[in-house]
Amino acid sequence: MRVAGAASAIVDKQPHTRKANKSAPGRPKRESVPKREARRVVLNRAPGRPKRESVPKRGARRVVLNRAPGRPKRESVPKREARRVVLNRAPGRPKRESVPKREARREVQHPMSAAPESSSDPDSAKPPSAATPVPPSGTWSGRFSEPMSERMQRFNASIDFDRRLAHADIAGSRAHAQMLAERGIITHGDAQAIERGLAQIEGEIARGEFTWQRAFEDVHFNIERRLTALVGDAGKRLHTARSRNDQVATDLRLWLREAIDALVVQLVALRRALHDLAAGHADSIMPGFTHLQVAQPVTFGHHLMAYDAMLARDIERFADCRKRVNRLPLGSAALAGTSYPIDRERVARTLGFDSVTANSLDAVSDRDFAIEFEAAAALVMVHLSRFAEELVLWSNPRFGFVTLADRFCTGSSIMPQKKNPDVPELVRGKSARVIGHLTALLVLMKAQPLAYNKDNQEDKEPLFDTVDTLADVLAIVTDLVATGLTANVERMRAAAHEGHATATDLADYLVRKGVAFRDAHEVVARAVREAEARQCDLAALPLDALQRFSPLIDADVFGVLTLDGSVASRDHIGGTAPSRVRAAIDAARHEIGSKT
Repeated sequence: MRVAGAASAIVDKQPHTRKANKSAPGRPKRESVPKREARRVVLNRAPGRPKRESVPKRGARRVVLNRAPGRPKRESVPKREARRVVLNRAPGRPKRESVPKREARREVQHPMSAAPESSSDPDSAKPPSAATPVPPSGTWSGRFSEPMSERMQRFNASIDFDRRLAHADIAGSRAHAQMLAERGIITHGDAQAIERGLAQIEGEIARGEFTWQRAFEDVHFNIERRLTALVGDAGKRLHTARSRNDQVATDLRLWLREAIDALVVQLVALRRALHDLAAGHADSIMPGFTHLQVAQPVTFGHHLMAYDAMLARDIERFADCRKRVNRLPLGSAALAGTSYPIDRERVARTLGFDSVTANSLDAVSDRDFAIEFEAAAALVMVHLSRFAEELVLWSNPRFGFVTLADRFCTGSSIMPQKKNPDVPELVRGKSARVIGHLTALLVLMKAQPLAYNKDNQEDKEPLFDTVDTLADVLAIVTDLVATGLTANVERMRAAAHEGHATATDLADYLVRKGVAFRDAHEVVARAVREAEARQCDLAALPLDALQRFSPLIDADVFGVLTLDGSVASRDHIGGTAPSRVRAAIDAARHEIGSKT
């Protein structure tokens, strides 16, 4: 047969799709071969040449052909595996292990982390052998058999945001090192070296020269690694008798304490701006509202002092919160304290803390102080949002009570006439952001067992953003109140004449004449209905019309139905009388002055 390794087929005489090949006279008939199988057959083999085995198409790619005589057979290698093999290795050269493609990307010189983000970082050490200490990129380096993946580094690292704690971290480390030296836990020489190194790092950070590296995860390790590079083994001894758990709790309290103090200064500045504006409008009459309907006349100064009262409570809340922020957790270590003879009170005095925390488990896991702050900040934003809402309404032409300076407004991309109150609207919107951060921290803590958990890394961004947002809002609202808010006194007074704002004064007038208040209330209600029918204000009704509802009404009634008479009659602490408004402003100014 001239065909080898193929399935034979008998060709019959009936018509079918596969025709037999025509053979020359005397030549044996060639067997028909299925099309696909024929591709696998080697035709026209020379006489005496050994039969070649058929090879599946894909398998043929894996065979090394035309091997020289005596050369050992080369094993077939799958295509993907072949990429991992080092070919043409020189004789005697050790075989290179194949490395999966993705793993190869993760190979780094350091055993714990990816390559430094900056080549200027001082820790370009060779990988340690089993006999040498592991460089301190992470205190757990020797525990693990493989480095962190790049994705894990990004997911795990907090350095992108917690570097804000650098100043607090350095302050805490200074106090800790001094205490360790005084207690004989480290030498005074090491403490001095640590101080020199921290001072240099502080300067580098201030000048923007410090290289932050994600490979070192957080602010604590970044600073410690740099310190060790600067001062050697002394830097490695700094972490004695402390953990990152109590370290970060201390840093956060130091940072927040400073933030609270700065925010209180801003709240005081806003209160002063309100005092100045209110003093100029202690007798500028406007309608007071309940249910956003005209209720009784008040003065613009009295209205502004309502917001001053809110801000005064906000300052009290921050001051109260600060008391619980200002407790030192350092010395609690990871969760159970430390066996070293530390002096926590000494560190507390150095850092300006009022006291030390009482329980190590609670100290490292507690974030109540941050939640308290968030709650106080959320209330500030609620108060500012209420004020912003009124500015939006008052600046609307339908009210027209105030005019906002153009520099605090924007226009429309399509409507040329628009003047939009963007500052109040953004203040109102940003309140939702801060309230959301409060909710986030509450939910963050609700299911955490004792003690510290990595969940608490998520406390910082909401906290930082709340401080930033509140600081920005206080700054621009203070500027708006102090320089960009003009009261339209005539429009306010005209609006107070609408809605029968002195109806309660008429009821009080009748009570003073001996009528029971509920009966007086009914008399005035019928008088208001009469004014509505006449389409005039209650104070505009003639005397004879009023006397039809009560014979006790006399000509002296118009003295109490006027706007000025109404506000002047409320002459008591917290009342609308202009003299009382001015007294309230003076008292608020004195209160601020006594505390600053």
